[in-house]
Amino acid sequence: MLSLFLRTVDFISKAAAILAGLMLVAAMLVICEMIFLRYVFRAPTIWQTDFVVFTATAAVFLGSPYVLHTRGHVGVDVIELMFAPPVQRLLGITGALLGLLFALSMTVASAMFFHEAYVNDWHTSSVAAITLWIPLLPLPVSFALLSLQYVAEIIRRVCAPLEAGERA
Repeated sequence: MLSLFLRTVDFISKAAAILAGLMLVAAMLVICEMIFLRYVFRAPTIWQTDFVVFTATAAVFLGSPYVLHTRGHVGVDVIELMFAPPVQRLLGITGALLGLLFALSMTVASAMFFHEAYVNDWHTSSVAAITLWIPLLPLPVSFALLSLQYVAEIIRRVCAPLEAGERA
């Protein structure tokens, strides 16, 4: 059952990363279109800047669970490497617990912000006046997925020595 949970969380993180990659491609295409309209046709661009900013930001957040899964984030492990493996394990679990606490806090805060924007029908202050809950939706989703990935990370760190002991 535990391995099913871990595989499911990893699959969801990979799917979110693929979506994030597609969103970055879309943002790049819109930037090219925006440049073409401005400099070739001297046409105004109204929605493009908002689209690029919101899409690229959403892509960064949606890609974060996969980055955690693959340990692709930048880490400073100089201090951790000075200790023996049991202490390193404890530091890793502590770091993952603190990361989970942060991700859960951000899930709640961004969900409240999203809800407020939805209920109050907020719009951007730009000419396009985009309904704000749409670009805010990836925030609580991303942080919820990041929270799940942290839970998976904690499970892996806690269970790794047990599995190593079973193999011996």
